[in-house]
Amino acid sequence: MRISIRSKIGLTSTPSLGSGICPSMDLMAGSAMKERWKTKMKDIYKEEILSIPEGVKVEVKARQVTITGPRGTLSKNFRHTEMDIVKLDTARIRLVVWHGKRKHVACLRTIRSLINNMIIGVTKGYEYKMRFVYAHFPINVIIADDEKSVEIRNFLGQKIVMKVPMLEGVTIFHSKDQKDEITLIGNDLGNVSQSAANIQQATTVKNKDIRKFLDGIYVSQKGQLKGADEE
Repeated sequence: MRISIRSKIGLTSTPSLGSGICPSMDLMAGSAMKERWKTKMKDIYKEEILSIPEGVKVEVKARQVTITGPRGTLSKNFRHTEMDIVKLDTARIRLVVWHGKRKHVACLRTIRSLINNMIIGVTKGYEYKMRFVYAHFPINVIIADDEKSVEIRNFLGQKIVMKVPMLEGVTIFHSKDQKDEITLIGNDLGNVSQSAANIQQATTVKNKDIRKFLDGIYVSQKGQLKGADEE
């Protein structure tokens, strides 16, 4: 007659989690259930409150946010996001996500940061400074189209002229106190940073070892205008 181990120890039913028979197995099973619950768990209600400074006017209509300040007006469309954007009063904006998972809640904080960047843009503005780096052939940069585009000449001794237009609302000019430097300013952080990236990508060295050929135009400083701290 075969006697099982379960009958020897007096166990006749299936042990449940936390039975105390095997503490290590109970701990592993409990942690696994907790991680599984975390992945499926949703926040019923999650909100972010953004303060509006004085002198800034905010309009919200069907997740279309328009912000007006001393430096101008910016507008962005957030209709692709599943959240509520409500203007509580003249000094606060509330962003709400219902039944959101982890990535959905992270999107809530992203939209809050984008709106905050818009507020900073219409009150202080953004500034990017770029320096020319060359070893032998000096890079010649000409500002054209009423400070709305830049022409890059003599890059690595090439005869071609590379013209890079600025995005909407971005102005470019030569720095007065620094040689071989240009400055980009604007209210929209995305447009200013992307314009600087377009200039840097236009001067990317191709088909050569970039560890040796370091020529190009690179971002040397970025931050806010009107004496704001650098980012």
